[in-house]
Amino acid sequence: MTDAASSTAIIIGAGHAGGELAVSLRNEGWSGRILLIGEEAHLPYHRPPLSKAYLAGTVEKSSLSIRPQAAYDKANVEILSGVRVEAIDRANKCVQLADGRSLAYTKLAIATGGRPRPLAVPQAKAAEDCSNFHYLRTLDDVELIRRQLAPGKRLVIVGGGYIGLEVAASAVQQGLQVQVLEAMPRVLQRVTAAELSAYYARKHREAGVDIRTHVQVSDLELDASGQAVSAVLCSDGTRIAADLVVVGIGLLANTELAAAAGLAVDNGILVNEYAQTSDPDIYAAGDCTNHPNALLGRRLRLESVPNALEQSRCAAAAINGKLKAYASVPWFWSDQFELKLKMVGLSQDYQQLVLRGTPESDSFSAFYLKDGKVIAADTVNRPQDFMAAKRLIAEG
Repeated sequence: MTDAASSTAIIIGAGHAGGELAVSLRNEGWSGRILLIGEEAHLPYHRPPLSKAYLAGTVEKSSLSIRPQAAYDKANVEILSGVRVEAIDRANKCVQLADGRSLAYTKLAIATGGRPRPLAVPQAKAAEDCSNFHYLRTLDDVELIRRQLAPGKRLVIVGGGYIGLEVAASAVQQGLQVQVLEAMPRVLQRVTAAELSAYYARKHREAGVDIRTHVQVSDLELDASGQAVSAVLCSDGTRIAADLVVVGIGLLANTELAAAAGLAVDNGILVNEYAQTSDPDIYAAGDCTNHPNALLGRRLRLESVPNALEQSRCAAAAINGKLKAYASVPWFWSDQFELKLKMVGLSQDYQQLVLRGTPESDSFSAFYLKDGKVIAADTVNRPQDFMAAKRLIAEG
């Protein structure tokens, strides 16, 4: 039996999930060493404001940290920032770092999150080296974008999901000429009903955003220097001139480390209800995991902060021998203009949509029903409805 005080817990990934797991691990009674390893140079920070308030310049960088350094010091969590883990050696229970170091673990947690889905066009790789072409995932990404937001500039956004629309709302309010290109017939199509899509498209157009749907991006045009993207090219032959391009077309789970180590992976790292992987000494939490959801009766991979935090707490408890099954109702939020959209549950396969309030009032809710039960709800500026829907769905 390993002496508890001499044991080491290593957490790979210092985002919402990793930071929460580290502190929760100590709170749940871990007495050994806790090492939090992150590729970015920052302490764990809030990601949602990046495409919202931080991009708009209404909050300071200092407010983004989830916890101050003192909180990690108090929990005796060691943080290795700007460090990449290259491999997990399960046989010898250690992780190999990019700088050549090898660190032994007693228990390991993977919280590697995800990365932006790349644009699949011929010039995409060349565009990634251009100063005015961006994916939006990290604080450093947003720092670069913010410096280029200037009134009158032509911003082309590829993708009409939450990220794309949040960036559009922020940019048009800062005086940019904004175009959103969406491949599907409507914005937010994967996540919401047609009524909500129409509402959000209308609010954006009223604010001056040019939204184009059914648009397939076929390539990017670089200027003569090859250092900047000058236009976005569409499959119908349209050329859209751009001073700045932001791509938001989804997320890919960072499962490569886990897969290379031989852990079970299928659209995320497969974990049980206690966040344990196919290796009993390795746990995983957050956007990179695929977990069973008792409420829905199936497995799923969620990209949300509440999921990252709650699953991390379950993992921390399980590592300390306290089994608390993760069985939370999925919920999400999005801020665009003065509209606070909060969503709870998953609306796929709904049979009936019931509206409470009217979209014209900018305060309404959409309830998704299946077999007479509420399975999801989208609420706009209606916090009471959101709380009620959360209870309804949790209680079935």
